[in-house]
Amino acid sequence: MTQDNDRITVYSDYVCPFCYLGRRSLEAYQETRDDELDIDWHPFDLRSQKRGPDGEIDHSVDDGKDESYFEQARQNVERLRERYDADEMCNLDDIPDEVDSLDAQVASFYVRDEYPEQWLAFDEAIFEALWIEGRDIGDVDVLAELAVDTGLDADEIRNAITDEELRARLREQFTQAQRRGVTGVPTFAYDQHAAPGAVPPEQLERLVEGA
Repeated sequence: MTQDNDRITVYSDYVCPFCYLGRRSLEAYQETRDDELDIDWHPFDLRSQKRGPDGEIDHSVDDGKDESYFEQARQNVERLRERYDADEMCNLDDIPDEVDSLDAQVASFYVRDEYPEQWLAFDEAIFEALWIEGRDIGDVDVLAELAVDTGLDADEIRNAITDEELRARLREQFTQAQRRGVTGVPTFAYDQHAAPGAVPPEQLERLVEGA
């Protein structure tokens, strides 16, 4: 039996295709529930090791992931696109490698804390901008436009993105995720149990309801 105000924790990074697919799976599971399952979003920075001092993404940095790894990832994405009925999703090759999610995560982190009732719409808008429309979510102008589309103030979001104190708090969130043992995204957590990866709706059901 489900209970009111259930909450699932989701660790994710907007540039991860499996995070988009995992959210599609979570939406499918939500549709089977009588009560809404709140999302407790925690940011995760996949590209921290590749980000240079000026914020550029340097793909020459060796992170242990070779071409065979990425080919397997492409195959897995295609398999899950079909399984989760995500035909609208862009092909991986259509997303520029230099897209960085850091500013998007700063903006989302700010909205989550200051406007929690509008956060989910903003979060979904960021995912859709990248993975459906192929837009650069590292562009502050894009994020400001998404903010307006979800009823937020564009200048407020621009200011949040440049707030060094806020960015420091976000980096601490990344560190806390690692301390909790999160090594990849998406990771879904509920009641001290976790399910890593873009797992299917039935696995999310077992995670939350113990079915």
